[in-house]
Amino acid sequence: MGYLAFLFPGQASQYVGMGKDLYDHSPLARKLFDMADQEMGTGLSQLCFGGPEEALRQTAITQPAVFVHSVAALLLLRERGLRPDYVAGHSLGEYSALVAAEALDFESGLRLVKRRGDLMQEAGDRQPGAMAAIMGLDDDTVVDLCARCSGTVVAANFNAPGQLVISGEVPAVEEVSAAAGEAGAKKVVPLPVSAAFHSPLMEPAAIELQELLAQAPLSKAKIPVVTNVGASPVQEVDELRAQLSAQMTSPVRWTESMGCMTKLGVDSAIEVGPGSVLKGLHRRIDRTLQIANAATLEGIEQAAETVAEPG
Repeated sequence: MGYLAFLFPGQASQYVGMGKDLYDHSPLARKLFDMADQEMGTGLSQLCFGGPEEALRQTAITQPAVFVHSVAALLLLRERGLRPDYVAGHSLGEYSALVAAEALDFESGLRLVKRRGDLMQEAGDRQPGAMAAIMGLDDDTVVDLCARCSGTVVAANFNAPGQLVISGEVPAVEEVSAAAGEAGAKKVVPLPVSAAFHSPLMEPAAIELQELLAQAPLSKAKIPVVTNVGASPVQEVDELRAQLSAQMTSPVRWTESMGCMTKLGVDSAIEVGPGSVLKGLHRRIDRTLQIANAATLEGIEQAAETVAEPG
């Protein structure tokens, strides 16, 4: 029998109503959402449960919302006796993964995520950027198109074979998007963001976050974390800090991270948190990996039953 991984989603997995059934039925989940309301100084839980969607899409709100929901789902899986052998998180999800690995406590993680969201939103306000998903071209072609562009634009998310996200200055993203279309891309989709995540435009935010991470109470991970930057398992504190710092301006190497999981012997996974974005990506990466979703109480129960089945 192979290994089990917990995978944690990032920004863009949020939806109005997220976490409400967990809050209503679990004292553990209720405690986390209540703590987040107090820490945030806003009605985060009410934005999660009732919207409006426009508010929930704001980076400074989205990131804590996804984090809290993910950790609440994690605790309910633990209640049912589930423990992963490896963890990974997509961008923001890496903070949830660190909580799962017991390298970071919930309160410290929430404070970091809150500030990370604020910093990224502020960076976007100071220097507006853009992002676009490009489907149907190989990675090297898209990387080459970015390199040829005179403006600042980079490959930001290597999400799956044939699906890559570019990020950078608005004119540069538009230029590469057009060039991708001419090069035969099946689809080019501008993303509904006003900041260039995982690009050099995030450098001011990354510098301040690095200072916060240096002071954060991180400890050695009890479960290996397959990181976005290195796409390999990490447990040591110094390396975790360094890779989290680098993550803000570095690409998310999700395809490689999932390939690493397969090589490590992972044959089943649970997407822990809102939505099913990662499950969708994995259909393009490796259909042999079985992924369950743990976004709702029903999903958590089903995931626990599926993983607990012998064989």
